[in-house]
Amino acid sequence: MEKDLLTHRVVDVIDKKHLEEVLASGKKLRIKYGADPTAPDLHLGHAVALRKLKSFQDLGHKIVFIIGDYTAQIGDPSGRSKARPMLTEKEVKANAKSYFQQVGEILDIKKIEVRYNSEWFKKMDFASIIKLTGKFTVQRILERDDFTKRIKDGVEVYAHEILYPIMQAYDSIMVKSDIELGGQDQIFNMLAGRELQKKMGEQEQDVVTIPLLIGTDGQKKMSKSMGNYIGIIEKPDVMFGKVMSVPDELIGHYYDLCTDVEQAIKDPREAKLELGRIIVEMYHGKAAAEKAKEEFIRVVSNKGIPSDIPKMKVKKGLKLADLLVETKMAASKSEARRLIEQKGVKIDGKVESDPNKIVEIKKEILLQVGPRKFLKVSA
Repeated sequence: MEKDLLTHRVVDVIDKKHLEEVLASGKKLRIKYGADPTAPDLHLGHAVALRKLKSFQDLGHKIVFIIGDYTAQIGDPSGRSKARPMLTEKEVKANAKSYFQQVGEILDIKKIEVRYNSEWFKKMDFASIIKLTGKFTVQRILERDDFTKRIKDGVEVYAHEILYPIMQAYDSIMVKSDIELGGQDQIFNMLAGRELQKKMGEQEQDVVTIPLLIGTDGQKKMSKSMGNYIGIIEKPDVMFGKVMSVPDELIGHYYDLCTDVEQAIKDPREAKLELGRIIVEMYHGKAAAEKAKEEFIRVVSNKGIPSDIPKMKVKKGLKLADLLVETKMAASKSEARRLIEQKGVKIDGKVESDPNKIVEIKKEILLQVGPRKFLKVSA
């Protein structure tokens, strides 16, 4: 057994003695990992778990990757101060489509067992659901910290949210899970799996929890729905730029969880530049990493412009705020106004401060939003 398999980048192991004995016996185990396709990108937070799964896979164990296409329609309430918006089946399918390519950046896809939990949940009638929910008490489900806090704060807990840990537990039954691996915030859901397996007369899965990667905002865990994430297949320059936006106090945290390299550089800026290079190289290769680093230094540090700027045609006579929305340089008119008022918008290198200014495009203009977003616009 790999020496640090159950300690390196691991917060806790439930029934560690049992798991150590089983691993030492040479038995090949089924290791369950689930991801709800609430957004199209897997991110570096997922990668912490995927890289631990890779360690198990390299030892010959079977990784059972569950795409939570049914649970995603509810939304995991773990760590949430309010209910997630419910996704449609169409949205979930679109998000799940690119997951395989992304998982393949870390794991050997050919050796993975991929399952969609709609396989079993779609077949369940209401009587079956009642029978399943009868295995749990409301008191037990409401013990979870996020539900307790929301009730205390007067924030609603909806009935469908209570079903989430029950559904995740049932996934363990359906895939015959020996181990479930997930973030430390998933401990309640994973223990629910153990509880259900015991009640149904099956061997309880061991549980391995991994640390949570803090997002680029420096406050909450990296999350697709929070928008504070770095996608593992984002473009090299985007990935590098996001790494550089991570607060200085989290540099060591990112070295520890996202790389196999110890932080050797003390200067925060230089350490972060090296961190960005290492992370981009892991997912895009050495050449792309060096190029992303050089481009960042030239564009942001030296206030130059990118070497490869996209182009777009628009209609004439647009107000500046409307132009930002039209070109998707801002998500909404209110965001466009905010960016302009904060002096974050330039045309041909000149700061523009009037959202209502009619933008004249005689031939081509260079539109810049913030330090890194550039677009050549023509009419």
